[in-house]
Order: sequence, then structure tokens, then C-alpha cells
Amino acid sequence: MSKIPSMSPSWDTSSVGHPADISLRERSALGDHLAHCGAQRGPLQTLRNGADELQGMLAGRVITSAVVLTLLFGGSWLML
Repeated sequence: MSKIPSMSPSWDTSSVGHPADISLRERSALGDHLAHCGAQRGPLQTLRNGADELQGMLAGRVITSAVVLTLLFGGSWLML
């Protein structure tokens, strides 16, 4: 006997007939958790955001960035 699975999605929720809304206590706990996580990664997150911003700026100017980097490396090599 094989069971034929239904093609429609099926899932259960913990709200069991009540509106699936977040309680004030759950919202407070989530806020505390997010504040704690944000404090844990403060300096590293700032560095990552700066790197993302720099990458976005350079990605829009690929040719110019390549020329400038080539000139910088070539100039520093000639100085040695």
C-alpha cells in the first residue's frame, strides 16, 4: 500500500485557529536578541559595510579602477 501524497502544500502552525500575531513578550525578546547580536559584531560589521561600499563604487568604474591601480603599481615598481 503506497500513500499518494497530496499535490497541495500542507503545514501546521502553532496558532491553532487564532491569528498568527507576535506577542509583546516575543517582540521584546526578539529586540533584545537583535541588540545583543548587533553589539557582538559592531566593529567587524562596520568594516564589512565599508568594504561593500568600496566594492560598489569600484564596480561601477571598472576600467578607471584598473588604470589607476596599474599606474599605482607601475609607479611604485619604478621607484624601487
